[in-house]
Formats: sequence, C-alpha cells, structure tokens
Amino acid sequence: MRVQPLRSVAEILKGGGVILHATETCYGLAADIFNENAVGKIYSLKKMRKDKPVSIMVRNLAEARKYANFNKTALLLARQYWPGPLTLVLPRKKSLPAFLNRGHDTVGIRYPDSKVSQALIKANGGPLVTTSANLSGKKEVYKVADYLAQIQILRIKPDLVLDDGLISKNPPSTIIGFEKDGLKLFRDGGLWNEIGKNMVSCRFEAAEEALPVQVPK
Repeated sequence: MRVQPLRSVAEILKGGGVILHATETCYGLAADIFNENAVGKIYSLKKMRKDKPVSIMVRNLAEARKYANFNKTALLLARQYWPGPLTLVLPRKKSLPAFLNRGHDTVGIRYPDSKVSQALIKANGGPLVTTSANLSGKKEVYKVADYLAQIQILRIKPDLVLDDGLISKNPPSTIIGFEKDGLKLFRDGGLWNEIGKNMVSCRFEAAEEALPVQVPK
C-alpha cells in the first residue's frame, strides 16, 4: 500500500474528497458522512441511484450507538461479530445529517475488521460513508487496475487511491435488519447460517430474550 500521512488523508476527507481503499472484503470508497458534496460524489463514482442508501463505518460499538438505536439483538450481534463483515440496519438517530439517505428512517452500520478502514476513520475523526467501489450493477473489484478499468467511462475519479495490490476475494458483508417478528436478511456474506444457529441454540448471552431468527435450510 502506498503510505499516506494521516494528516493529508484527513485533509482530503474533510475537504470533501473520496478515497479508494482496500477493505476486508473488496475495494471500497470512503467519504466523510457530514460532507454532502463528498457523499454526492460517491453516488456519481458508482453511477448509483440517489434513493439507494449507503452505509457508514465506525471505530467501535460506542461510536455506532451515537448514530443508531440498538435493540438487544443488535447489541448481541455487534458484540459477537464486530469488528468484521457484518452490517446492521438500525433506526437512525438525529445525529446523522438529514441529507444522508434522505427518506430512510434506518441506517446500515459497520465496524470493519480492516486496519486501512480503521486508520481512515481515525484520520477523519468520525464515521465515514462506506460502499463497494464497483460501479452499480458491476462486480466487486479486488485490485486497483480493475477498478480503473470500470470507471474509465467516468469524467471524475477518487481524490486519493490507496493501492494495496491484489486483495483476497472475500464475500461482501452480511447485511441484517430487524423486524418485530425477527431478523431480516438483506444480503448474506456468509454469516447468516452461523447467526441463525447461534440464536436458536442460545449461544449468545441472553439470546432467549432477543428477536427470533429463521435458520435457512
């Protein structure tokens, strides 16, 4: 990876820049959640519909609880699987900027198990918007050259590229939401079966008081 001083990274993020970086799953894009122009640039870089929500990544569970309401089940899952490739979709708090995922009363939150991601969040001094770097509808990318090939049709580029070379082709994060009668799976990145089995067998502390989950066959 190209070494970049944290201060210059912070300046890019606070200045409304978007950074391409490696995560524990694939290459992703990051921007300051409080900078509306930066968030808009992520949508442009992905050619993504403006009504499609993006997730945020945080430094720890305590920071996550500043921006979303956690029920008992969400806390159990976060304590068991964070840091790691699990995104929890939770009721948002007013501490999130109104322009972020406008029209949605929930927000997806991740505490990543990635030193690069954590360094970026630390440099920014707070949460970052996070999304896979690939164009909407295209495959995830695991090396920078493949990403640049995808976006050659665009007139804009990320403000900083952190090239970690070819990274492992790991599944994307599992995305889970919450309903009154149980958990809702939005995307399975490989954790869903394990979560279901743990919930049913009460391997989580106080799992019997948490929301039920239907174990996939």
